Amino acid sequence: MEDQLTSVREQHKFNVGNLQRYLCVKSLVSNNDTLTVRQYSAGQSNPTFLIQTPSRSYVLRKKPPGELLPGAHKVDREYRVQRALFSAGFPVPQPLLFCTDVEVIGTEFYLMEHVKGRIFRDVQLPGMSPAERTAVYVAAVEILAKLHSLAISSLKLEGFGRGPGYCKRQVSTWTKQYTASAHRNIPAMNELSDWLMGNLPVKDDEVTLVHGDYRLDNLIFHPTEARVIALLDFELSTTGNPLADLAFFLVPLYWPTDLNIKGFIASLKGIEGIPVPDDLISIYCKCRGIPFASLPQLNFYLALSIFKMAAISQGIYARYLLGNASAPDADRFGQNVEPLAKVALHLVKSPLAGPTKDKLFPQTAKGQAVLQQVKDFMRQYVLPAQQEVAEYYTKHALSPLKWHAPKIIEDLKEKAKQAGLWNLFLPAVSGLTQLDYAYIAEETGRCLFAPEVFNCQAPDTGNMEVLHMFGTEEQKKKWLEPLLSGEIRSCFCMTEPDVASSDAANMECSLHRDKNTYMVNGKKWWSSGAGSAKCKVAIVMCRNTSEDGRSRHGQHSMILVPMDTPGVKLIRPLTVFGHDDAIHGGHLEVHFENVRVPASNMILGEGRGFEIAQRRLGPGRLHHCMRAVGMAEQALELLCQRAASRRTFGKNLYQHEVIAHWIAECRLMIEQTRLLTLSAAHALDTLGSRAARKQIAMIKVAAARMVCKVVDCAIQVHGGAGVSEDFPLAQMYSYARTLRIADGPDEVHLSSIATLELNHQLKQARARL
Repeated sequence: MEDQLTSVREQHKFNVGNLQRYLCVKSLVSNNDTLTVRQYSAGQSNPTFLIQTPSRSYVLRKKPPGELLPGAHKVDREYRVQRALFSAGFPVPQPLLFCTDVEVIGTEFYLMEHVKGRIFRDVQLPGMSPAERTAVYVAAVEILAKLHSLAISSLKLEGFGRGPGYCKRQVSTWTKQYTASAHRNIPAMNELSDWLMGNLPVKDDEVTLVHGDYRLDNLIFHPTEARVIALLDFELSTTGNPLADLAFFLVPLYWPTDLNIKGFIASLKGIEGIPVPDDLISIYCKCRGIPFASLPQLNFYLALSIFKMAAISQGIYARYLLGNASAPDADRFGQNVEPLAKVALHLVKSPLAGPTKDKLFPQTAKGQAVLQQVKDFMRQYVLPAQQEVAEYYTKHALSPLKWHAPKIIEDLKEKAKQAGLWNLFLPAVSGLTQLDYAYIAEETGRCLFAPEVFNCQAPDTGNMEVLHMFGTEEQKKKWLEPLLSGEIRSCFCMTEPDVASSDAANMECSLHRDKNTYMVNGKKWWSSGAGSAKCKVAIVMCRNTSEDGRSRHGQHSMILVPMDTPGVKLIRPLTVFGHDDAIHGGHLEVHFENVRVPASNMILGEGRGFEIAQRRLGPGRLHHCMRAVGMAEQALELLCQRAASRRTFGKNLYQHEVIAHWIAECRLMIEQTRLLTLSAAHALDTLGSRAARKQIAMIKVAAARMVCKVVDCAIQVHGGAGVSEDFPLAQMYSYARTLRIADGPDEVHLSSIATLELNHQLKQARARL
C-alpha cells in the first residue's frame, strides 16, 4: 500500500502547520512532533493523504479544491457511514474526527486510523497461487454479504438514503452526472442511458446499505491471511438495492478478454483460481441466507455498473480539464467512456448473465438447440437402425467385411453431416463448449455406434484434438482435414504388451532420429480402431533412444505413422470378453518393425509426448464418462421394463424390495455421476485442462464404477437373457468393465486424486496461516 505514496501534488497542497495545530487541540499529535504528509496516488475522487508522526499514523480524506459537480465528494457522508459501521463491529478503519472548518486546510476533511495490510490493485492477482486467488475472492464476497446483512435501523442511518426505487434514481443520477461533465457527444452513452431507463427491474424494493464502489482495491487484506480487515471509500454509499454492489464487483468476470483498459478494468475470464460468477453468487446467497434461485439475472445491474464507471470516467476527465483532478493520470480517463458504454450495450443483449433457475450447469442457447437436434436425430434415425446394424455384424462375424461399416451407418453419417450435426466434440469447429457437448455425449451413449454417426467416435476425437492443438499446417492438411470430413479413421498406439502400461513412462517402443527421418521399433496393443478398413494413420507414443538427460516424463514423443508404411504389421484383433468389438474397429496388436517416417511427422517436438497426452486425455475422458451416463440410463430403462414385465413368487419383480432398492441406487449413482461429470466439463471450459485434472480423474473413476454397477444390476434382473445376445447388456458390460482400465486404471486415477487433494489441502492450510 505504501508504494502508492507520492509527494503532495501542487493543486492539493494545504497548510500543514494549521493541520498540526488543529490535531494538537484534538490530542492526536503534539506540538513537538514532526508531521509528515504524503499523498496516495491511487484513487480518482477525494484526495487521500498519509499523515505521520514518529509514533502515529493517520489517513486524511478531503474534498478536492475548486468547482465540483453537484452532490459529489460528500466527505461528511463517508465519515457518517464509516462511524456507524465501526460502531457495529464491521471491518472499517476507525474514524477519529470530522472537520467542517474550511479555514484549517481549505476544505472539509475527516481523519481515520491508518490500517496496515495488503491492497490488491490488479484484480487478476498475479503471482498468487490458484488457491490464494480463490480465498481472496471468496473473502471479498463474504464481506459484501456481511455489509448487506446489516440492518439500517441498527446502524442508526435512517434518512441516509431514499430507500426503494434505487435503480431508477441511479440511472437518473449518473445520466445527469455524465451530461454535466461530457466534453463531446457519445451516442453509445445516450443509447445505454435510454436502455437502462426503459428496462428498470420490476421489483426494486429491497433496501440495504450499498457501498456504491465495491471493488477489490477498496479492500485491505490481512498482511498474510486471506481475510479482509478493512473496507474503504464510502463516498458513493447510500441505501438501496444490494444487487448493484454485487454486480459492480462481478463486472471483471464478464468483461471481454480482448478489451483491457489499462489501470481501470481487466477481464478475469480464464484466470486460474478465480471463481466463476455463479460460484461467487452462490457464496453471497449462502452468507446472506437467501435462495440462489431468488436472484434475477444480472444483465441490468451489470450494465448499470458499467454505465456508472463510464460516467465516473467522464467526471474524472472533466476534473482534469478543470485542473483539480485527484490523480496524475486523470487525462487518460476520457478515452474510456465510449468503450465502456459499448461493452455494457453488448452485455444487455447477452443471455444468462447471472444465476439460472433451471439447471446447475446450463448449456448455451446454441448447445440447447443442438442437443434437441441430436435427440430428434437419434429417435428418428439412429435408434431404429440398431437391429439392422446388429444383424450386419452377426452375419459378417467371420468375414473381413466386419471391418467395414455397414451401409446404413454410412448413410446416417451423411444425413448427420447434412444436418450440421458433425464434429460436435471440437469447440473450435462446432462452436459448442465442453459443457454443451457433455449433454450431447450422454445422448449418444445410449447407442453403441451413435458417436460414429456424428463423427464423434474415439479414438478419432482425441487424435483430431491433438492435431488441432499441436499439428503443423502440413499435418493438419494431410490428416486432420480428412479426419474431420470423415473420409478416414485413425488409431492411437500407446499401451504395450511387454510392460506395465498403467505407468505410461514404461513405454519402450523406440524412436530413433536418422537425418530427416525417424525409425520406429516396438510392439503396441489395444490400439482401438486399427482394424477399421478406413484407418489410415496412427499416433504412436515412443521413447526417444537419445534421452539427453531428460526427466522421466520428457523422454517420450508422439509421431504420426501412416498405416501403409512398410514395417507396420497388424498382428491380431484382441477380444473383450470374447468379442472382437469390430463395430468400433477392434482393438489390435500392432508391431512396428523398422518403420521409417519423415521427421515432419513429429507432433509438437521430441520429448513432448506426455504434455500432449495430458491435453488429449482430458476432453476424451470427459466424453467417455458422459457416454457412460447415457449407457447407464439405457440400462436402467431396460432394467425397469424387465422388472415391470416379469413376475416371481406371486408379484412383479419391482415389488421385491431388493430390486426396488437396486432401481433407487442406480438412479442415485447416475445422478451423482452426471453432476460430477458436468462439473468437470464446466471446469474444463472455465479453468482449462490442467486446472481440471482432479475433476477429470474423479469422473473417470466414478463413471466407470457407476456404469458397471448399473449394467450389472440390469443383467441380474434379466437373468440368463442378460448375458445373451438377445439384449445389448452383455455388450454394454464389456464396454463398461473395460472403461475401468482404458485411459488409465482406477487405481492410477485414485493416486492422482489423492496427490492433488493433499496439495490442495496443504495450500489451503498455508493460506489460512
